[in-house]
Amino acid sequence: MARIAGIDLPRNKRGVIGLTYIYGIGRTTASNILHKLDIDESTRVNEWSNDQVQSIAKLIQDEIKVEGELRSEVQLSIKRLMDIACFRGIRHRKGLPVRGQRTKTNARTRKGKRKTVANKKKVTK
Repeated sequence: MARIAGIDLPRNKRGVIGLTYIYGIGRTTASNILHKLDIDESTRVNEWSNDQVQSIAKLIQDEIKVEGELRSEVQLSIKRLMDIACFRGIRHRKGLPVRGQRTKTNARTRKGKRKTVANKKKVTK
């Protein structure tokens, strides 16, 4: 079992896909890591030797921000936007989409479950 940056990588996946299970590493970064270390991308994670796993872990630790460090940096960036009260910060604070999406019909992911508002009752004469 390959354990890198506190994450257990899936054994039966290709190396380039297995590395994407680490927060902060996508397909491009994963392929760049494997290319630097001369490891074939199609090699499965369980076929990596201990030396290869250690070299990948060392490269990730030295050169790339991943997992907790990256998550905290992202949270600090969002907090900074909220503190300076810029447009994006206000949208974060209100829980609305930040990047210009429509909110009349969609945006359920950011807004949450629908809250139905009842109509006003008509006055009878």
